[in-house]
Amino acid sequence: MYEQISGNIWRSRALILVFMAFFAGIGYVFARVEDNILILPAAIAFAMLMTVGSYYYSDKIVLGTVGARPADKEEFPHYVNAVEGLALAAGLPAPKTYVIDDPAPNAFATGRDPEHAVICCTTGLLGMMDRTELEGVLAHEMSHVKNYDIRFMMLVAVMVGAIALLADWFWWSGRFGGFRSRDDRDNGQLGMILFLIGLALAILAPISAMLIQAAISRQREYLADASGAMMTRFPDGLANALQKIAADEEPLQSANKATAHLFISNPLREHGGGLNSLFDTHPPIEERIERLRAM
Repeated sequence: MYEQISGNIWRSRALILVFMAFFAGIGYVFARVEDNILILPAAIAFAMLMTVGSYYYSDKIVLGTVGARPADKEEFPHYVNAVEGLALAAGLPAPKTYVIDDPAPNAFATGRDPEHAVICCTTGLLGMMDRTELEGVLAHEMSHVKNYDIRFMMLVAVMVGAIALLADWFWWSGRFGGFRSRDDRDNGQLGMILFLIGLALAILAPISAMLIQAAISRQREYLADASGAMMTRFPDGLANALQKIAADEEPLQSANKATAHLFISNPLREHGGGLNSLFDTHPPIEERIERLRAM
């Protein structure tokens, strides 16, 4: 457990450094093309601001992206009380509780650390699960909080989205001239470079995003399943919940590829096969159920 926590903290720091280096590289290209050395420190400063913003506000960004709202205790008493009880049992501060108004059953956790954690469930999941099943799902998410999975997953979601936006910006700037250079020749040169960078990012960004998300070890989900089952001392609760989730084929409307890896089950309802399985962010749900039944 402590190795998992330490590894996630290290990976989060490494991801931040890679992100800053990426923007520094972009700044270097611009500095060379524009012959303006000030562009490089400006790009580094921008990357630092993006990193700080991602660290402190990415949970709000993710919650806004999926259309989540705070869970009212009067409306969802069993949900809020279960989270508070599991947090007490795990020796953690109680995460804030949110809901997504969507019939597809799913849930995720996010935040930068246990003191600033959030657990979010869909109304479909809350209406579908009995008490033991709901506790199994929430214990799984609480394990992500305790293991610091949430920080790494949160940073991945925001940074993948930032790279996708940057790719779009390069593409349109290159096509329509996002900068005015010293003369038409320089402007044409910069426009071509922006266009080529945008084209490369537009092609590589989705592939890179899938590889990064797939690189988030599938064992993380297995570990959260096992840790959650130990927390409730009733593995069948989570196994039954996963069985119900697997039986529901409806995709989560507000989900996207940047946030899909956060959820307990793939919210896009895509099933891997052949080469596609290399990019799966979740292990097969049948295998997860089988492991839980064997505990």
